[in-house]
Amino acid sequence: MRFYLQKIVFYVVALWAAVTLNFLIPRLMPGNPVDIMIAKMGAAGQPITAGTRHALEVELGGSGGSLIQQYGAYIVNLLHGNLGISLTNFPEKVTTVIGQALPWTIALVGMATIISFILGIGLGMLAGWKRGSWLDNLIPVTTMFQAVPYFWLALILVLVLTRVLSLFPYAGGYNVATTVPGLSFQFIGSALYYGFLPAVTIVISSVGGWMLGMRNMMVATLSEDYIVTAEAKGLKPSRVRMTYAARNAVLPSLSGFAISLGFVVAGSIVTEQVFSYPGIGQLLFTAVSNDDYALMQGVFLVISLSVLAANLVVDVLYGLIDPRTRARS
Repeated sequence: MRFYLQKIVFYVVALWAAVTLNFLIPRLMPGNPVDIMIAKMGAAGQPITAGTRHALEVELGGSGGSLIQQYGAYIVNLLHGNLGISLTNFPEKVTTVIGQALPWTIALVGMATIISFILGIGLGMLAGWKRGSWLDNLIPVTTMFQAVPYFWLALILVLVLTRVLSLFPYAGGYNVATTVPGLSFQFIGSALYYGFLPAVTIVISSVGGWMLGMRNMMVATLSEDYIVTAEAKGLKPSRVRMTYAARNAVLPSLSGFAISLGFVVAGSIVTEQVFSYPGIGQLLFTAVSNDDYALMQGVFLVISLSVLAANLVVDVLYGLIDPRTRARS
């Protein structure tokens, strides 16, 4: 129980630190969202009065009072689920804008992460079991793809599969001309069709890391005494491979996978930008380009919460799987 209490206290403090930094960093940056909005309204020829500025300060959470007072108001609004108004999508709330983009990123990056993990772990297990085989020799190729920049690989796939072969669309999340968003087979099919190419980019870029890590752990695990004992007992090779070797070799990869899931909500900024995919990565790029501090704050907060939650889950699971972890605390 002491182990879990320590972890909870640690992550509560980490959450407070993340929220505080999320509050401070945009306010230490040059510029003011109210001034930016007034400049845009002035450029459009709209009249600007003192009342207009005050109304925008209220809507956008302008700098009213001392920094401590702003921090207190920020915490109160945060507890009420109010992350402010998006400057880019004015007058939409930040929570609404993030809520519209988040499902796209979770579907694309989440599924791509799961597929690359399962594929990499399976291939890495076989490569470690059959060292020197063609699959083992394939690892340098997959590692090379991991070293290739996302945008370069994405552009190559766009050129070959959308321009030369015309197999897939090159931009968007679904066919906006013929499809209405909703829980229909037509929309789901269109979303899968448009998301296939970005997902392939992520899988190709990330599968090499899982494969290499699992292969190395399999090689190390196969030299353990309990593996030699299992083979000496005459157990079937498939049972030795799955029950004894792979089961223990996969543990380090599981912790990395849980953390990777925490970063799923961050999206893949470069991939989403290349394919104009309507996810969190594209949203964050738009917020930075337009100095939308409230939206940046909201996106960073969602990413911080997901990463902290994933790390907490990993720590708790390790405490359950390995009692020695609890004994050291």
